[in-house]
Parts: sequence; structure tokens; C-alpha cells
Amino acid sequence: MVLRLWPSCLGILACLVIGWPSARALAASPLVSLRSLRSPAPPGSGEPSLAVAPDGAVFLSWLEKRGAAHALRVSRLEGQGWRKPGTIAEGDSFFVNWADCPVLLAVDSRRLAIAWPWKSGGATYAYDVRIAQSQDGGRTWSRPTVPHRDGTPTEHGFISLVASPASPDRSPTDVRPTEPMGGGGVRAIWLDGRKAAADGAAGVADSHDESHAEMTLRTALLSPEGTLYDERELDGRVCDCCQTAAVVVVRGLVVAYRDRSPDEIRDISVVRLEDGRWSEPHALHPDGWKIQGCPVNGPSLDARGHRVAVAWYTMAADSARVLVSFSSDGGRTFDPPIRVDDGDPLGRTDVVLLEDGSALVVWLETQGQEARILGRGVTSDGSRSPAFTVARTAAARSSGFPRTVRSGRRLIFAWTDAGKPARVRVAEAEVP
Repeated sequence: MVLRLWPSCLGILACLVIGWPSARALAASPLVSLRSLRSPAPPGSGEPSLAVAPDGAVFLSWLEKRGAAHALRVSRLEGQGWRKPGTIAEGDSFFVNWADCPVLLAVDSRRLAIAWPWKSGGATYAYDVRIAQSQDGGRTWSRPTVPHRDGTPTEHGFISLVASPASPDRSPTDVRPTEPMGGGGVRAIWLDGRKAAADGAAGVADSHDESHAEMTLRTALLSPEGTLYDERELDGRVCDCCQTAAVVVVRGLVVAYRDRSPDEIRDISVVRLEDGRWSEPHALHPDGWKIQGCPVNGPSLDARGHRVAVAWYTMAADSARVLVSFSSDGGRTFDPPIRVDDGDPLGRTDVVLLEDGSALVVWLETQGQEARILGRGVTSDGSRSPAFTVARTAAARSSGFPRTVRSGRRLIFAWTDAGKPARVRVAEAEVP
């Protein structure tokens, strides 16, 4: 194992050179060199999202403060630098939250979509989802679309976006069409608090007070023009404020989220769209985590063809763990989970599948009074590489959720440096 400290002019306190083994030759320990990249986000920025297009183009979005307001910005990675950032939206009604952040999707190098939470009323957690699309690589953006039409001043958030293929035999006059006419759409999945309106209570995200009505998991499909299709409920009772995750597989989509049983078991569940039909929700693995409140710690997914990897956090039996599980059949079944963490994790996971079929899992691990963003390679047979440090960070909520994508042999990492002021940081690594 090789370990070396890299200097950082961007304020990354520690970046290490370390390696993880391939799926075929764990003992070979090839190296991955990790180094900082200049961030296009200024001081006062946070809540990063990364997206990679099918052709490998990488995009970064973030929120930045502008006086009493915020701006949602985006930039494309070009070589070792970033294109001049563009503004998607700005105003004083962004719902800015460490856990419910904007989500960026790159359908291709020109077609982008982004979703963000926007306040809809005076209650703290009354906010909507807004989605805008770009047809020119992020230079210009459509007017935002709200994918839910209940009109209630309740919580709508923790959204995932995935590209959906075109289906030319559908018509807008169909009662429940599953695809738009004239091209592929964007599928949105989110947590929806509309049931709270019936009880006269707003959804309460980021809180352990769940006396209000149940949150649901819902979906809708947006055409490139912003027309809504296939609006429906996927699960009628879910955990209130954990992130959702969704990926495209060969025959459809896989969605993962933290569920909520009548007995307050908060394990990860999966629902699939296959051949135009949604499955019933089913538990990914029976962790058995019973908790009287939301842990604000959702799952992460990545997929390549039929292969899927999912990473998540649990504290079942009062034992904090980060787990990863693999599927080779498009998410129909998953292998027994493999533990990834080093013994004291905070969760906040991300996962990326590598070319050899192994996965890179990224998470937060506490270390004394601070935390580290760690990464580790894991194979489906349970082999694990040594962990490597992406950066040192704060254990506070303000450090948010680290994000990772892969473009060919290149890995891009983004996270919020919770300093004063906070700032989005970026690093890259090369996979041998």
C-alpha cells in the first residue's frame, strides 16, 4: 500500500494517494491518485450535485448565496478546468437544507435536467419540487415544472431524477401514459407530504417529531417540453426525510428508499419499473432498524446494464454500519450485504460501479472531533480494499453529503467544505 499527502491550495486538509484492488486481483493493489481540482463554486456555496452524461461529460451544480437570496448554478468540466458557470434559477425562496439538495441529471451532453426544493408557504417545511430542463448543455433553461399537482403547502422533496426512454406508440390522450410523445422523458421520484394536508399539518423534514400524517413515495414523468405523465404513488408510507435513489437498468428502472413499517422499522426498500409496469415495494435486506424518527440517511445506487450496486447506512441493533449489496439481474434480487465502514460511520453514502464490476463506496466516518470522507473498493465476493481519504471534513450536518461520479477511468468527487464561509470543493482520481 502506498500513502502520500498531497498539497492543496483549495483548502482540502488531507488528500491521500492510495489504491484499491480490482475484482480479479485483490493482491495487485493498483494505485488511484487523488488530487484537488479548482472548484468553479465561490465562497458561500454548498449542496453540490454531480452528473455524468453517457458520453462521459461531467457537470457540477451548486447553490451559492447572493445577499439574502440564492442562485442555483451549473458548470461543465473541460479537461482540468470548468466552463464559465451558468445560472439556472435565483431568488429568495429556495429551501436550502443540508440533506434535501438540488439534483442534477445529464441525459446526454446537451440535455440536462435539474430539480430543487422551493418554498410554497409560510410553514418551515412547506415546499415544492421544481424541475427545469436544458437542451443546450446548460446555457439556457426552461421554465420550471412542478411534478406534483396536489397544491398542498406540505413537504415535497428528496428527489431523484433518471432518464426515461422514448415510446413512440404512446399518445397524450392516453389515460395513464407511461412515456411522452416525441422523445424520451425525465422520470422524477420524490417524497410527498400531501397526506399531511388532510390532518392540517405540514410535513416535518429533518425532525424526530413524526406525529403528522405519513409521507409517501411518488413519481411522475416529464416530457422534454415539461408535460406531466404517469403520476402515481409508489409506496403509501415511507421514512420522512431520507434521500431517494434511482437508476436505469436494461429493462427499466430501480428505485431505492428508506421505508417505514407500522412497527417503525426503517429499512431500505426497492421498487422497480420493468417492461412498463411498477412492482410492489419489497425490502432490500431485513436489517431490522427500529427508530422513532427519521435518520436523514438515504441509500445510493449505481447501475451498468443488469448490474446494480446499492449502499446504505443502518444502526440496527445499535450498531452503526455502512453496507453495500450487488445485483446481477437488474435489481430483482440482491446479494447479502457487505460491511464497508471502519467502525464509526455517519453514513451519507454514495456508490459508483467500476468497469471490472466492483464498486467504490464513499461515506463519512467520524475521527475524534471531526470526520473524514472515505472511499473503499468492494467486490461482490466480499473482498475490500484499504480505505482512502478523500478529505477531512466536519461531522456537522453542514458538511452535507459527498457526491461521486465516474467518467471512463476518471472519478470526480464533490463535497461541501463547512468552513466560514462554506464552499464546494472538488477532487479527481484515476482508476487504473
